[in-house]
Amino acid sequence: MAIFMHVSLPGVTTDQYDTLNAKLQETPEIFDGCIAHVCVPGSDGLDIYDLWESERHVQAFSEKVGPVAESVGLSGPGGDSGSSSVHNYWIPGA
Repeated sequence: MAIFMHVSLPGVTTDQYDTLNAKLQETPEIFDGCIAHVCVPGSDGLDIYDLWESERHVQAFSEKVGPVAESVGLSGPGGDSGSSSVHNYWIPGA
């Protein structure tokens, strides 16, 4: 079952996100099971929205992303975060 995930990163800038994303891209297998990813800047930080194939994929990513984030000077999520089971999704043109 697909999982929709939201993570708030208060105080994180787009430059910090770009640094983290570049580091994560060095090991693309970390994204196994990620169907879609969106980063939205706001007035007080960033909001991340992901669609994952399963809870197992979310857990595998969560275990790996923390140490990478710490290596570039970022800590874990700070604001509202959560996940929900997805009833249905589709990708236009797929």
